[in-house]
Amino acid sequence: MYAISLGDDGAELRPLEPWQAAEFLAHMDRGREFIGRHIALADAAADLASARAFLQGYADKAAADTGRIHGIWTDGKLVGGVLFRTMDVEQRTAEAGCWLEPSAVGRGLVTRATRLIIDWAVEERGIHRVEWWAAAANEASIAVARRLGMTRDGVLREGRLHRGKRHDMEIWSVLAPEWRAARQPS
Repeated sequence: MYAISLGDDGAELRPLEPWQAAEFLAHMDRGREFIGRHIALADAAADLASARAFLQGYADKAAADTGRIHGIWTDGKLVGGVLFRTMDVEQRTAEAGCWLEPSAVGRGLVTRATRLIIDWAVEERGIHRVEWWAAAANEASIAVARRLGMTRDGVLREGRLHRGKRHDMEIWSVLAPEWRAARQPS
């Protein structure tokens, strides 16, 4: 398995696979309430079987070239991740996302990891448009979109049902030419 350094702090980005379901579940248990405030991932991995099924779903997406999931590890411990929830190579679009447990917040891990997967999607897979969907109340996720140089496309009013309540969803995006231009040294 490969690991990609996320910087001098020892953090790494690695594929997250079904055989890691127990570690993934332990990570979710540590951050379930924090992670679940805005995204359904915390509810999707409630026990070992559902954690394994969730990761298997992404293994299947990777095999079909329709999604990817990577974990973020610090000091050998899984603390979060980034993913392409959807990826349509024919249409050249993808939706990126992220999550972190509380112990990993505020260190720039998601921004660094997401930059890597967007670089890969744009340069290796030919993705033209990368989207970022975030609950309007999820200020941390919206801040990541801004740091990545994304543009706010709009708001889907009460666009997602989560834990019995409707939430406004902000849609952000970056296009391949914009991404490349921002990555060029000044």
